[in-house]
Amino acid sequence: MTRMPAYLSPDHWVSHLFSSQAAREGGVIRRKVRDVERFVGREPFLLEMKRRGFPVVENAGQFVIFCNREPIRRVA
Repeated sequence: MTRMPAYLSPDHWVSHLFSSQAAREGGVIRRKVRDVERFVGREPFLLEMKRRGFPVVENAGQFVIFCNREPIRRVA
């Protein structure tokens, strides 16, 4: 596997992810599973979400990250 440039390091990628306004305000963000696996790796990503206490769901090739600790209710 080719090393990514420093500006695309896993730590930088995660920092950039959570610098968005939606993430800072406790909103919802989504990223392609393929990108997460490429830049960070699935397990390290999910461990970081668990450390932050953020629920994550996967659907149709996307991770949906709830940047808060509120419960998730499926309504339909």
